[in-house]
Amino acid sequence: MYEVSVTRVFSAGHAIRLYDGSLEPAHGHNWTVVVTVAAERLDQIDLVMDFHALEAAVDGLISLVSNRSFNDVAPFSDGHGGLEINPTAERVAWWFATEVCQGLPPHVKLQGVQVGEAPGCVATYRPGRVSSGK
Repeated sequence: MYEVSVTRVFSAGHAIRLYDGSLEPAHGHNWTVVVTVAAERLDQIDLVMDFHALEAAVDGLISLVSNRSFNDVAPFSDGHGGLEINPTAERVAWWFATEVCQGLPPHVKLQGVQVGEAPGCVATYRPGRVSSGK
């Protein structure tokens, strides 16, 4: 098995829905995202996939949220000022994963996405290991 990863850091905010249904105060983070893909075999030029293509996919998603609040961006926003999906680090990792998966070459599989919202605080999403719920 071969793996490649792309790491990016970007600034964005969020306010997650708490257990009692209220929203925590809006605040920002310097988020770190690591997207790892894998393949059993290399392609015709001995790559899992082109790093630039993976970077473009990740950067495209970051451009939607950079210096904004996840609360205001689909699929987290319901489009009417409320939340459709709680913008936790776990769900941010899920979002990156589900979006990046759509553009991968056929022989490449997403291994996982790690999202850090603060030093030492990392959430990981690995497709197919546990039911993702929504």
